[in-house]
Amino acid sequence: MIVNNEGKRLLIIEDDQEISRLLSVIFSKLGMDSVVAYSGTEGLLQLQNHTYDLILLDLMLPGKSGEELIKEIRKESDIPIIVISAKADVESKVHVLKMGADDYMTKPFNHEEVMARVEVQLRKSSSHSSRTSEKIWRGLKINPDKFSATLEGNELQLTNAEYDIISLLISHPERAFSKREMYERTWKRTYLGDDNTISVHVSNLRRKMAEITDDEYIRTIWGVGFMLI
Repeated sequence: MIVNNEGKRLLIIEDDQEISRLLSVIFSKLGMDSVVAYSGTEGLLQLQNHTYDLILLDLMLPGKSGEELIKEIRKESDIPIIVISAKADVESKVHVLKMGADDYMTKPFNHEEVMARVEVQLRKSSSHSSRTSEKIWRGLKINPDKFSATLEGNELQLTNAEYDIISLLISHPERAFSKREMYERTWKRTYLGDDNTISVHVSNLRRKMAEITDDEYIRTIWGVGFMLI
């Protein structure tokens, strides 16, 4: 599906002026508007007073840290969050993905890759409103028209990535999906084989579902991947 991203509003929360200026230039070439916040506190104020389609977020910020911001944002919004950080260790990546970030990139970054990842997240957000068929499996219900998921009548507060994963699983219940297939169908890029992204998001899904019910919904198929049961 081709999506016109012109006019999309991005919030860049980055205290490095050179990097924030570079990101603004990259997205202006795609016809997108961007606003820069140079601290976590300023970024939160922008979100409280304006509407954005996506957030590009550094982690090491004055005021509030990127991790604190993710926690605050996820209390109120499912807006896509892409972290761009100098922290390259796996622990930092896993931590912010568990907190609710949709994607993670390390500095220095490639211009084309940043654009591609942003377009993927914006395409997901746009496509959510174009799907109309409600999907139901046991006590789980997915409403693509409203971009919502409920479990036994209770709303699940999901990130874009979590929503896409559960939508994929419910489209073929009792079928095992490999991590590679889930990754490539959800993120639309090549799976490298050692990426923990899918496992982290599935873990988040299980935790949120366990807060509502003791029934098992997502089963690990060892050596393969995951399956909705």
